[in-house]
Amino acid sequence: MKILFLAPYPQNQAPSQRFRFEQYLPVLSQQGHYWEFHGFLDSASWRILFVRGKALRKAMGVMEGFLRRSLLLTRLHAFDAVFLHREAAPLGPPVFEWIIAKVWRKPLIYDFDDAIWLPDNIQEGRAMRWLKYRSKVALICRWSRAVSAGNDYLAAFARQHAPRVVVNPTTIDTEQMHNPAHFRNADNRPGRVVIGWTGSHSTLKYLKGMEPVLKQLSDTYAHVHFLFIADQPPSLALPRTTFVPWSLETEISALAAIDIGIMPLPDDAWANGKCGFKALQYMALEKAAVVSPVGVNTTIVTDGSNGLLAATPEQWHRALEQLIQDPALRQRLGQAGRLRVQRAYSVVSNTERFLSLFDK
Repeated sequence: MKILFLAPYPQNQAPSQRFRFEQYLPVLSQQGHYWEFHGFLDSASWRILFVRGKALRKAMGVMEGFLRRSLLLTRLHAFDAVFLHREAAPLGPPVFEWIIAKVWRKPLIYDFDDAIWLPDNIQEGRAMRWLKYRSKVALICRWSRAVSAGNDYLAAFARQHAPRVVVNPTTIDTEQMHNPAHFRNADNRPGRVVIGWTGSHSTLKYLKGMEPVLKQLSDTYAHVHFLFIADQPPSLALPRTTFVPWSLETEISALAAIDIGIMPLPDDAWANGKCGFKALQYMALEKAAVVSPVGVNTTIVTDGSNGLLAATPEQWHRALEQLIQDPALRQRLGQAGRLRVQRAYSVVSNTERFLSLFDK
């Protein structure tokens, strides 16, 4: 087959793209398929997308993206199928998707890993809601040959509109990338316990509610340190904190230096659409994970077996304190967590399911 991949961002940059379909592209090549990848934004626009200011350059980047998409439509005859991650364009109705499915009649495989039919910011204005045109998600599902949904919650929405829905989880390369054997000499100083978190600027808000718990633990245990990996530093008043700017080259080695990984989430509609990526990263690296019992987290983590669940501040404090005090528990949960990822959320375990999306 000749497959066209459409995504919002450049290749090898955005985690949602890298861990949902980009890491399977070599497998498609090995199977004899031809593919092309086209991001809406180019690399220059991606680098400034979340930087304050530069409004004119950002606007130009979006217009250039629309132009590239329009020119690409003239080449659709060369492809047998189109794989679309999230949306063909960030603004407006799904014109490109309609042309792909209804004018060119190309089989469309639609993939998403968030509740993108909902706003992720309750303070979002009416104008932005109109520009984002989130009702397009249901329309694209309806026009698609198959929908690839990151978890059961997302799949339930898709099944209201699409005839074929596959629960295709976000997966981890547990052999070449998230392999703890590659990081046995990570900077884990004896006697120090590092609580870590990784994410983007959009999820930093979930850390703020954890600040009182983390502060109390830091006051009690002088050997507890904190490590945060993101594209922007968190605004937290915590001692013994290290911030590591996210980069493709260092993201996994930096994460390998933690002892405990945390994933706090509110129990709301948007968070229920999350695919547990942070937890999967921690667990794949054999790190003890503490996560909120929200959405797919309760499927990934079995409390006390391969990680810990914590809903209230008291539960978070108790879970983290238990792990701080008990290295053997950290090791046991970490090992069980990696096994869980290998069996159900790894590239190896999911390759056949991913390839099934392209069955004729």
